[in-house]
Amino acid sequence: MAVPKRKLSRSNTRHRRSQWKAKAPALVKTVENGRVVYSRPHQAKVVEDAAGTPLYLEYKGRKVADV
Repeated sequence: MAVPKRKLSRSNTRHRRSQWKAKAPALVKTVENGRVVYSRPHQAKVVEDAAGTPLYLEYKGRKVADV
């Protein structure tokens, strides 16, 4: 494992950390039952019944897991 030879100054540490920036998640717009729904791509979504009770997880139209 690499070990630094000398201590990094507080200024340099903070300068390096300040370069990291969070990005907004990419959302995909779909229409389900006449409603516009935004969801994250490549993630399973929860399928609910009419009362709003979660039933199972679905990905690409297939059931992948029970909730």
